Amino acid sequence: MRIDAYTQMQVQKLTSAKNASRPQQAASARPSFSDQLQLSSAGKDIQTAKAAVNKAPDIRTDLVNSIKEQIKNGTYSVDVDSFADKLYSNFQALG
Repeated sequence: MRIDAYTQMQVQKLTSAKNASRPQQAASARPSFSDQLQLSSAGKDIQTAKAAVNKAPDIRTDLVNSIKEQIKNGTYSVDVDSFADKLYSNFQALG
């Protein structure tokens, strides 16, 4: 039994006929969608807060310079009782 293969020209005719009709059908059948992004008011507030944090300096130079000057002069002192209270309250908050 002999099976004849299609010639390249016959295959091109078949595929071109199918491909010519597909784009028109696909374009008309395909609904048009577009991506959209909607932020809630909470999301907008978060973006505003992040922008404000990014604009703020990482180091409060006025406070740091004041403490550096006190250390340099030997006038800086730490209230031991206050420090211990804060340390203890932070420890209690952990556990």
